[in-house]
Amino acid sequence: MMDSKSQLTVDIITKVAQGKITINNASKLLKRSRRTVERYLRKYHKQGITFVIHGNAGRQPVNKTSDTLKRNVQSLIKEKYYDVNLQHLAELLAKHEGIDIKRETLRAWAHEIHHVKRAKRRRSLARKKRERMAAPGLLLQMDGSTHRWFGDNKSCLIAIIDDATSELHAEFFNSETTLGCLKVIRSYIENNGLFKILYVDRAGIFGGPKRCHFSQVQRACEELGIEIIFANSPQGKGRIERAFDTLQDRELGEI
Repeated sequence: MMDSKSQLTVDIITKVAQGKITINNASKLLKRSRRTVERYLRKYHKQGITFVIHGNAGRQPVNKTSDTLKRNVQSLIKEKYYDVNLQHLAELLAKHEGIDIKRETLRAWAHEIHHVKRAKRRRSLARKKRERMAAPGLLLQMDGSTHRWFGDNKSCLIAIIDDATSELHAEFFNSETTLGCLKVIRSYIENNGLFKILYVDRAGIFGGPKRCHFSQVQRACEELGIEIIFANSPQGKGRIERAFDTLQDRELGEI
């Protein structure tokens, strides 16, 4: 599973391969040199979207300690050295067994057999957050959120958010429609000027697969020189998704 940064890299390199984004613009959006983008492009043509996966992914390190030694040490801990702490354990193994192991390796092996009380682990992040764009107007994320914003009746909040500043432009509509999306885009442009790229999901409104890669929103963006990039997962457009979560958690009077 790719994180949001890798997902954006794939989406932009795909657009470069299709001739919809120049290498120079891709270099600015990815904050990479032109040479790096060209290298990505060559690997994309050879490997497809897997080019973002590092060549060492899934490989075992060359300095990995053997499983036989690991089982031997764990057996010694259970049967012979079960009543000593880690510092003493390392000394005894080196002195009496001729086994010299790094402290952190020994700690991990001891934890596996519950020899040492585990420290409370902090919940790790499922995905690494992608760095923001360098300047406003380079990349905007757009989506609609259907929710019971006003009592029991559902309505749709269509919003557009600047990736660099998290500045949010939004408006309520009865549902997520082409007209609503165009209205929000127009409002943003009137207040801030044209932007470079619109990052959206694969809904038909934006010209996704359900609309055979064509829609009025897509046509309007093409006439304005705005590139549309489709995210392959909700995590790819995490900023707009988190903005909706925040707004839904607030009281109506705070929205």
